[in-house]
Amino acid sequence: MSQHNGSEPTLRAYGGEAGDARVARRRAALIDAALDMLAEADGGAVTVRGVCARAELTPRYFYESFPGVDDLVAATYDRVITEIAEKAQLAFAAGEASQDKVRGAVDAVVEVIDSDRRAGRLLFADTVRSPVVARKRAESVRLFVQLTTESAVQAVGAPPGPVTTAAAYFQVGGLGRLLAAWTEGEVEVTRIQLVDVCVRLLLGLGSLP
Repeated sequence: MSQHNGSEPTLRAYGGEAGDARVARRRAALIDAALDMLAEADGGAVTVRGVCARAELTPRYFYESFPGVDDLVAATYDRVITEIAEKAQLAFAAGEASQDKVRGAVDAVVEVIDSDRRAGRLLFADTVRSPVVARKRAESVRLFVQLTTESAVQAVGAPPGPVTTAAAYFQVGGLGRLLAAWTEGEVEVTRIQLVDVCVRLLLGLGSLP
């Protein structure tokens, strides 16, 4: 390490790559390897040895970024759900008419799980039995219920309150199961058809009394 301005130590550059960049690259490689393992058909268990072998790193570099396996699994889930939430919110904000807003948000979600089916399996597959993932899924349901409720009030004039929140729980749960079935090939519709179905159902929040 070298000293920066006589205060905090900084990682020395090596091979033209800054130390912080090397740490970030190794962390990303571990998260990608964990996503591979979690998305396997048997909901593969993530271990330090296994994830390091897949990422082609030594345990030393694992502990450089994560205190333990649970922290890695949580970071992997957070990366996927943050990408989905951010893209959905941006697409919703970019739409003009209510239907455009809802369609944009749904299409953004589908695009993420369609472009990387590992993401869909991590979020929805029943074979993923990690207690950390189970907890994270419960947290993400609450997040998307909040986003769905706020979007329904803004886009389709749903009345704010417990009735709309209840309907949002119903829709988020149903949407999750539909996306899970589509990801696993159990529902044979095109991506466009899938988005159309989701949009029509989500717009139904506007009919609440």
